[in-house]
Amino acid sequence: MRIIIRREENNTMPKQTLTKILAQTIKTGIIKSNLIPMFAGLTLALYTYHFNLFEKVSEIIYALIGSVLVMGAAGAFNNLYDRDIDSIMERTKNRPTVTGEIKPRTVLWLGIFMSTFGIIILAFASSLAAFLGFLGLFFYIVPYTMLSKRRTIYNTEIGSISGAMPPLLGWAAISSDITHPAIIGLFVITVIWQMPHFYSIAIRKHEEYKAAKVPMLPVVKGIKRTYIQTNIYLVVLVAISVLFGSLSIGLMLVALLLGILWLMLSLLGYKKMDSEKWAKSMFIFSLFHMTILFSTVIIYSLMGIIFKL
Repeated sequence: MRIIIRREENNTMPKQTLTKILAQTIKTGIIKSNLIPMFAGLTLALYTYHFNLFEKVSEIIYALIGSVLVMGAAGAFNNLYDRDIDSIMERTKNRPTVTGEIKPRTVLWLGIFMSTFGIIILAFASSLAAFLGFLGLFFYIVPYTMLSKRRTIYNTEIGSISGAMPPLLGWAAISSDITHPAIIGLFVITVIWQMPHFYSIAIRKHEEYKAAKVPMLPVVKGIKRTYIQTNIYLVVLVAISVLFGSLSIGLMLVALLLGILWLMLSLLGYKKMDSEKWAKSMFIFSLFHMTILFSTVIIYSLMGIIFKL
């Protein structure tokens, strides 16, 4: 099925498939990136409590499907609510909810369908996973998208709660004990990671956020304040890494090394680079940091599970 959309009176835009329109609406790129920390939490729980993959295969499947649906619902609701500011920003102005390629009512029902069935499916994994899925969705839609994104410089901090739910959700699909230091560490690291990551985006897209009147920290308080606040968060990130020590010295050392390298990049890079280059280097390292950390957690956990069979 192909849909032809007119963005201006005399210009017909290239055709897009329905699949591509839906993918942009539910933000499949974000879904894919969030599934990695979800599986990190899930495999870490399997390893911690000595389960093998076959014992928990149904929970793994339910966690995967339920997470995809809930994350997709969050993206749909966010796109629906933010159509006005998305139309101003260069990187979001081509979203289907802005161009009219998909109707608002369709997006609303899509979000309702995905969130409802996502939470139900997560409940088959565990009631705690379903609750955390609902909590993450609620935090993303209400406290972040609707209440704080356009009103306060602390919107990133508020939004980070929902952004850090995937590893907690994955863990909860396997175990109801979410007080273990390892998952607390993974959750807090995921929370803290988001501030330096999104601050760097806001610096690079400063004019777009300013035009859309989104009060990101660099836009309202400037680069110096952002630099100081970034370093505070990175120090916390390094300190939190010791929580992995209760489970694995190796994981703790990996987390510590990545956090220290990121802090050094921030301190040294700020002195030697202009703000744009500093922000770009911080953004690139943020992706490197989480890719290496989550991949290490997943590989370490799976190898531990295999060797225990």
